[in-house]
Amino acid sequence: MAERAEDRALISGVGQSEVGRRLGRSDLDLTREACHRALADAGLTVGDIDGLVAWPGEWPAAPGFCGPALGRVKDALGLELSWHAGVQDGPSQLAAVMSAVMAVASGYARHVLVYRTTSEATGQAGGGRDTTSPADVTGVIGLQEWLRPFGAVTAAHWLAMVAQRYLHETGATREQIGGLAVSTRRWAGLNPAAVYREPLTIEDYLAARMITTPLCLYDCDVPADGSVAVIVSAAETKADLRSPVRIEAMGSALGARPFWDQWADPLDLPQRDAAHHLWSRTELRPGDVDVAQLYDGFSILTLVWLEAAGFCGRGEGAAFVADGKRIGPGGELPLNTGGGQLSGGRLHGYGLFHEAVVQLRGGLGERQVEGAETAFVGAGGGPLGGCFLLAH
Repeated sequence: MAERAEDRALISGVGQSEVGRRLGRSDLDLTREACHRALADAGLTVGDIDGLVAWPGEWPAAPGFCGPALGRVKDALGLELSWHAGVQDGPSQLAAVMSAVMAVASGYARHVLVYRTTSEATGQAGGGRDTTSPADVTGVIGLQEWLRPFGAVTAAHWLAMVAQRYLHETGATREQIGGLAVSTRRWAGLNPAAVYREPLTIEDYLAARMITTPLCLYDCDVPADGSVAVIVSAAETKADLRSPVRIEAMGSALGARPFWDQWADPLDLPQRDAAHHLWSRTELRPGDVDVAQLYDGFSILTLVWLEAAGFCGRGEGAAFVADGKRIGPGGELPLNTGGGQLSGGRLHGYGLFHEAVVQLRGGLGERQVEGAETAFVGAGGGPLGGCFLLAH
């Protein structure tokens, strides 16, 4: 195989700020904390960083969604940059990490700092969510023509339709899917940084209030305030780094129309194409993966990722997670070992990426997956799909 971008870059450092509900801290403060922790983790200084990229960058969105602008972060950290970017569109939220890999591989930078910061918990407390009713919508076109007039104004509505179709086509039950929420809460109980750590039972899950059928409260991730930073470094700097993690492969795809409501098969989202792309770039296979961190903005997305990545067959995801044994501590595929976003807090895939790296490094106590050498990270839902295979 010809030399790939993945061969020219390493994950040299990761850092995560305090994560919680309505922390009362500014997005810039959280970002600084995550970035300084990533620098210390990598064994680098501010002066070593010559690239900066964020997801999604400046973008019209609900309060707290985007995080601080690149210029504010540059000034706050005192960076001197040769390359920078904000990535709104791309193969999932992890497009910013992929862009950093490309920048390093092409020689634009040697050490690129990536950050994702959200203060959505605080932003939503201020009434920042869209509360538009169907009666308020007139003259909408495109994506919104088939969603907003019918009351489908959030991703919860859009993914609930996928979940309902999944139950109909596969014969799966809500009780089976609930095994995912129960398992991730168990993992969260082992993670001091998780937002919700108290035990959750399947009875609790089934008794929870419905958000949008068939998704209940525990099928939805937890809005949080927090930040994650990732440093991507040139492979030739390996000797200068504390404990780099290798990028075995990346995957991205956009083969169908990029709209939530216009897939030929609602259960065959871009995650399948992204995973296929990743596996085409490595000789490793799903059976070689020791730990998986799969996007759980909503529980149905984790099932889609499990099937798309080849960890189980089509329509088998619900059965795979049903009792939590296969995905919990000591299971055949430890899944979302930091508590995911369902219990750990919504960081749009970056908390999952952070957890994959620290799992490969080892030393996490009860939460540690014994002998973990390879980790699969999948992010995105709906028309977004991107994934990494990391190794140490």
